[in-house]
Amino acid sequence: APNQKWLADLTYVPTAEGWLYLALILDLYSRKFVGWAMSDAMPQELTLAALAMALGWRDPPAGLTHHSDRGSQYAAGDYRKVLAARGITVSMSRKGDCWDNAPMESANGTVKVECVHGAGFKTRAEAAQALVEYFGYYNTERLHSSLGYLTPSEFERRWRAENEQRGTIAR
Repeated sequence: APNQKWLADLTYVPTAEGWLYLALILDLYSRKFVGWAMSDAMPQELTLAALAMALGWRDPPAGLTHHSDRGSQYAAGDYRKVLAARGITVSMSRKGDCWDNAPMESANGTVKVECVHGAGFKTRAEAAQALVEYFGYYNTERLHSSLGYLTPSEFERRWRAENEQRGTIAR
């Protein structure tokens, strides 16, 4: 179901001005991007901003599992305090094992192939605008084979409709 397992990771986008660092949070159930933030540096505030977006949009119940690598931004005390305050379980990859977060790495790869590679962004602002537009497309228009060729938004909408009909969630 939505909001049971979130994946998080950092990646980077080349621009003529230098790197644009991108923090992403993905709902594993629907492969929907639920949080993101961008900056010209990688402080813990970057990951905190992506987490704040995800928590603001989704307001998940306690018990959500948040999985990331062991990067200092995710291990930081402030980040873990936000997770703990919301009753979110911390899960981190084993040391040196990128396969633990394979669906997130795959999503990063998709962003790079479909939005970044070959774009030749002149500025970080240009890259950021393209990425925001891409996330809207990705969540509402891009079909996913792992979701039966539905979009993440449609996949979640159908889940909600089925569960409301069954009475397993409130309308």
